[in-house]
Amino acid sequence: MADVIDYTIYGNDLQLVEVELDPGEGVRAEVGTMTYMEDDIEMQTGTGGGLFKGFKRMITGESFFITTFMNNGRQKRRAAFSAPYPGKIVPFDLDVFNGQVLCQKDSFLCAARGIEIEVAFTKKIGAGLFGGEGFILQRLTGDGMVFAHAGGTVIEKTLAAGETLRVDTGCIVAFATTIQYDIRFVGGFKNALFGGEGLFLATLTGPGKVYLQSLPFSRLVDRIKQGTSSSSGGGDETRGAAGLGGDILKNIISGGGG
Repeated sequence: MADVIDYTIYGNDLQLVEVELDPGEGVRAEVGTMTYMEDDIEMQTGTGGGLFKGFKRMITGESFFITTFMNNGRQKRRAAFSAPYPGKIVPFDLDVFNGQVLCQKDSFLCAARGIEIEVAFTKKIGAGLFGGEGFILQRLTGDGMVFAHAGGTVIEKTLAAGETLRVDTGCIVAFATTIQYDIRFVGGFKNALFGGEGLFLATLTGPGKVYLQSLPFSRLVDRIKQGTSSSSGGGDETRGAAGLGGDILKNIISGGGG
């Protein structure tokens, strides 16, 4: 049974979640996400249950090791964990989701001690061959709080029974296990040549909740690559807006000045 933890999310687009731990309680977090912790909290880094569980996390894009932050004191203590890139932290109470939720790979941030992170492959081979980011999903299992990270703005939708939503695979953050997940081909010669959004979309069919993100990290990386390749391909007069935008974004990310 997972620990019952209280939490507060701070910030707008560069968020941080502060978790309050009673004596003896703990929180599990992805390695490198901890921002600060108070006295009496001790870090315990390991595979979280053996080599096999470590490898399963690696498949979903997480680290081989996971860190547990335990409050070994006699009063409440706090630890905070920050998102790895601009976006939102999405809290899930797994009790509301019947003990399980499916997430985009590498979206896990932290969770109450007792939550398990597993691999959830899509059912059909088409999803594996063409689904891209949607091929490998994380299954978060337990009965406590889980915190995932999403890029950009988060949209929550509740699908009725039989209601279908078609989504770019990278824009999915998480969904209830009652949702049917599939990959479908977007037909048409023009779509194949000029669509720009890919030939395959994820199809989500209700009932259940779906969480979407407006800016997947992969899309952000692609834009940066486009900008940097444009800026390195000629003189100032041929760089264009894409190259200039790439330089500005690189400067922001690296923390540079004007």
